[in-house]
Amino acid sequence: MCGIVGYIGNSRALDILLKGMKRLEYRGYDSAGIAVRNHDEIETEKRKGRVDDLELDGLFDGNIGIGHTRWATHGKPSDENSHPFFDCTGSLAIVHNGIIDNFVTLKEELEMAGHTFTSQTDSEVIAHMVEEYYSGDLLDAVTKTVSRLKGSYAIVVMHRDHQELIASRNQSPLVVGMGTEENLVASDVPALLDHTNEVKYLMDGDIVRITPDAVFIRDATGREVDRETKVIKWTVEDAEKGGFEHFMLKEIHEQPKAIHESLLGRLVEFDEVDFARYDIRHINIVSCGTSYHAGLVGKYIIESIAGIPCMLDLASEYRYSSPPDIYPFTVFISQSGETADTIGAAKEARRRGCKTLGITNVLDSSLTREVDEVIYTQAGPEIGVAATKTFTTQLIVLYLMAIELGLQRGKLLIEQAETYRNELRKLPRRVEVLLNDTEEIQDISKRVLANAEDIFFVGRNINYPVALEGALKLKEIAYIHAAGYPAGELKHGPFALLTRETPVVAICVKDSTYEKMLGNIGEIAARESPLIGVGQEDHELEKLCDEMVHIPDIPPLFSPVLINVVLQLFAYYTAYNLGRSIDKPRNLAKSVTVE
Repeated sequence: MCGIVGYIGNSRALDILLKGMKRLEYRGYDSAGIAVRNHDEIETEKRKGRVDDLELDGLFDGNIGIGHTRWATHGKPSDENSHPFFDCTGSLAIVHNGIIDNFVTLKEELEMAGHTFTSQTDSEVIAHMVEEYYSGDLLDAVTKTVSRLKGSYAIVVMHRDHQELIASRNQSPLVVGMGTEENLVASDVPALLDHTNEVKYLMDGDIVRITPDAVFIRDATGREVDRETKVIKWTVEDAEKGGFEHFMLKEIHEQPKAIHESLLGRLVEFDEVDFARYDIRHINIVSCGTSYHAGLVGKYIIESIAGIPCMLDLASEYRYSSPPDIYPFTVFISQSGETADTIGAAKEARRRGCKTLGITNVLDSSLTREVDEVIYTQAGPEIGVAATKTFTTQLIVLYLMAIELGLQRGKLLIEQAETYRNELRKLPRRVEVLLNDTEEIQDISKRVLANAEDIFFVGRNINYPVALEGALKLKEIAYIHAAGYPAGELKHGPFALLTRETPVVAICVKDSTYEKMLGNIGEIAARESPLIGVGQEDHELEKLCDEMVHIPDIPPLFSPVLINVVLQLFAYYTAYNLGRSIDKPRNLAKSVTVE
């Protein structure tokens, strides 16, 4: 969840670290801190708040340093709980992302040995443990330290007597940037792109020694290894706002391009996964949050197109469930590929003997190493905490997967498959049409949604999960209580909450549930709740609703993509009118790397 960055080279480390930290604030912004080696001393500044709150007085002229942006786990956000942490002598500093499960035992051991702690965090034990093992060889001290740690970690360590950084990871992401007479290490690629697009992704158990001229990596067995250098195809400009006020709005508007990139080459021949290798009779989709909602939509897509029964599990619950009698083909969806619960669930599925597929947006992320097959969504970088284009491209991958499975199973004729592909080809332009005319959405958000304390989102069939996602987006960035429901379920309790002050966003398309949905909307209207309809131009629907947002004509099976864009915009403009911190909503972080 936290963001860490380290630099060693010939440039002023402070400037590089600050820029990298700002690019990683989506991973946490409870506190920030920096440490720079300057003339054999380590200078530091850290405090509660964001990177811009750091008070830097023109010192920090060294060319080695580490920085950190925090999402609090152990210890409340405060100056003393901010990273970096030091040993008792002030000779070495560390930054850490993750959770040390055995920190209480280690802390008691270190206190017995005479170490003094200054924070309530689990991370500080790492600094004192390195101090305990240090006898002149920093790499050796870090190696011995990580052998004692249980839990998840990505750490970077610096020492005032060494022209090097030592880093290691386990179940938390860490990537090394390969520069010219300089090298970097960070939690995520955006922090590196000003200096290099060549990176090495570290594996669990790796320990790396970084100097200005070289990178030496040892694996968990102590054997020296050379991880493959990957070239990042997107640029630093892709990770900037590009004239938009917020990253979230930029990324909403990037969805036509993201859809196009996710379809590119795959409509002619989808050959990333040979599904014919697997006897797929049942599919289990496992994920969290927004990716779980994508999986719910995927259930309807796969069952409709490929005729394969699908079930869903929340990743945080999957490991604790009883194994079924069947071992279904299991699909794990994660935007970052670093979601701790999803990775844990993938390991459990492998233990159960399931064949597995990962759907993610991040090259060589941890999830990709825990599954048999991988499909990348090709959404490009997503900086806003609230997922937008990554959700949309997850849906695109699920459509493509369903078409391929339908063909291989003989459920689809080639002509039917081509009809579906043509609908996918039209999606970028249809999303553009929506994005080019948002005045009605902005107006409804300001007049109706921003003044509400409770809001319902309702839909049926394939758009029930879209209602869930719309409610989640509003909660995430507008801080308004919102709930998504299957429209037919409102009368089983939630009707008691309907008032004139409770708006309802009703999704209605002309699918097999259309008549029932109109009936449900009529029942809501009778309770005098303000009704906002979302669907195609429809006289019957418009008669029942107080407000209406139209989407372009589209077959119901593909309507979730367009409707979701409308709901994303509702959330954005509602939050905007309320003055919320849209890209960095309170208490949240982009990549949930803790359980």
